[in-house]
Amino acid sequence: MEKSQRSQSFSAIENSHEEERGEKLKQDDDQNRAIMVIQTGGTIDKEYPRSMGGYAFEIGSSAAQSILERMNLAMPVEYGSVFRKDSQEINDWDRELLSQVCQASTQSRILITHGTDSMIDTAAYLAKKRLPKTIILTGAFRPERFKDSDADFNVGVAIGALQTIQIHDVFMAMNGRVYWWNEVTRNQETGQFICKLK
Repeated sequence: MEKSQRSQSFSAIENSHEEERGEKLKQDDDQNRAIMVIQTGGTIDKEYPRSMGGYAFEIGSSAAQSILERMNLAMPVEYGSVFRKDSQEINDWDRELLSQVCQASTQSRILITHGTDSMIDTAAYLAKKRLPKTIILTGAFRPERFKDSDADFNVGVAIGALQTIQIHDVFMAMNGRVYWWNEVTRNQETGQFICKLK
């Protein structure tokens, strides 16, 4: 084989290996940034009643999924629903099931949509499990179906935080801020999530 032919052959092999390495790095990067979105119910998922004469809101499909599927996200996202409950009805049996689903997830970054009333309780329960995951809980004060809902904003803040937080722990994204699970409380007058006073 002539020198020029050998050079072309080696160059082709190097290019092929470079493409394979590039594809592998992309796959690894996608896997590292992949997010699991888990629905548990709450106001964020409430819909107008479908039954005739119905007055109470019903918890419907995942609002987070509806929001994120409208966006051109640059990372893979998987969706799941563990239960669909008003957060006042969630108990520790439910929380244990949720923790098991988080543990079994192949993703290390998890977004959980949850009702606001017992979100702090669920965050504390999950934190005590010390899962090797970065978990953020979020929700909304008004259903995602409402024009003036805070759902899109809260989900967006949570997704952004999941891309930047580099430690395994449990957090909450509400009212434009991200809180550690044990550093958040509620303002009894406004309902806002705020930092605990130290």
